[in-house]
Amino acid sequence: MARLPLYRKIADAIREKISSKVYKVGEALPTEAQLCKDFSASRVTVRQALKLLVENEELESIQGSGTYVKENKVNYDIYQQSSFAEKWSHLGGVTYSDVIAFEIQSASLIIAEQLDVREGERIFYVKRVRYLDDHPITVEETWMPVEMFPDLTYQVMRGSKYEYIEKQKGLVIDRSEQELVPILPPEDIAQRLGISPAAPIIEKRTRGYLQGDKVFEYSRNYFTNSDYKFTLISKRH
Repeated sequence: MARLPLYRKIADAIREKISSKVYKVGEALPTEAQLCKDFSASRVTVRQALKLLVENEELESIQGSGTYVKENKVNYDIYQQSSFAEKWSHLGGVTYSDVIAFEIQSASLIIAEQLDVREGERIFYVKRVRYLDDHPITVEETWMPVEMFPDLTYQVMRGSKYEYIEKQKGLVIDRSEQELVPILPPEDIAQRLGISPAAPIIEKRTRGYLQGDKVFEYSRNYFTNSDYKFTLISKRH
């Protein structure tokens, strides 16, 4: 196995210090001179490490001020079924939901097909803005069958939907099918996320399945490009 060049070892060490919050988001790193001393490296090598991290959008260099730790994007692992709070837990912030719609509707033809129910069947429609601290991260629209979740409440949807399903209902969430679509945001979505309607975003459409192949939800999430990155791993057979 090839040995890593020293500048990459330094970059990995800086990443570790960011991960362990020795270097905190929004704070400046030590000076180049101090980093040279900390890593017993030349200024050229330290600058290579910083350049790598800046180009990878992990650090931000501000002329005349210093090099700062950037806020991480969530690496949205498509293959990992996890809740909103679980995806952001590594940052240690407070996640919460503002429920802006909670109502019972008759399933349209399209929603009925997605939920595998009859057209006109009673379904919940819930629209939430999901926050990390006071920053809106995503707007989510969710449809769920009333027959499957007759005791679903507004209060439940202010918290974790997955916790309700798994801990209160005792059901096993198996998997989801997800589709990513680049779109221009509808005006109300742009307003909720605090972005321009001309700024492209990602819409994620999801069908969630319980163990036994039963569809329990259909949802649409609207993400800003600044908060999330989506990683896929594919293997050639």
